Amino acid sequence: MRIIPAIDIINGKCVRLTKGDYSTQKIYNENPLEIAKEFEDNGIQYLHLVDLDGAKSKHIVNHKILHEIATQTKLKIDFGGGLKSNEDLKIAFENGASQITGGSVAASDPALFLEWLTIYGAEKIILGADCINRKIATHGWLESSEIEVVDFINEYKNKGVNYVICTDIAKDGMLQGTSNELYTEILSKTKIALIASGGVSSVADLMKLKEMKCEGAIIGKAIYEKKITLKELRELC
Repeated sequence: MRIIPAIDIINGKCVRLTKGDYSTQKIYNENPLEIAKEFEDNGIQYLHLVDLDGAKSKHIVNHKILHEIATQTKLKIDFGGGLKSNEDLKIAFENGASQITGGSVAASDPALFLEWLTIYGAEKIILGADCINRKIATHGWLESSEIEVVDFINEYKNKGVNYVICTDIAKDGMLQGTSNELYTEILSKTKIALIASGGVSSVADLMKLKEMKCEGAIIGKAIYEKKITLKELRELC
């Protein structure tokens, strides 16, 4: 299972939210590159970089930070947030993203998302399936839908998607464990490569996700609040 720390960006700074609520933002570092280098120094190879300004404004915003991290580390970066057009994707890949995550666009404009899948291939395009009460949420989690999460993932798996990041928003930033029941259902019904996100609070949570055969696990607040140390992640990596 891949260990994937997260850096979320607002106004160029590394922040964390609780349940995706922008009013709960807490700044952990003014310089995201510093944190990325620290991850790399501890043996981490992957990074989940989220442009929260982009998610809110519905177009890519923090591509300069993406470029900084991509050019000054060897981390393989999955970039998401505000990717709504072909131009957004072009900017993301030109600035060093190894993969991108499309969530809102997959819900609101399936034809465009499938076009990206055709152009860039299933190794480059990750489906974002963020949900609350099992319904897909979009646009930085500020908007909800009536799309059921497992059906959403299964439909895209049948159309060629290999990877999905699924966040149960109710768990996000709460440090109270992951949505294992939902993940078990997704894995059994879709057979997709599942990257779990939201609620990781301990190494025990990570070991459980590994037992469940998740392809990856995204860790955010647990690192910044020192519930999981970089030494522990280094040992896991």
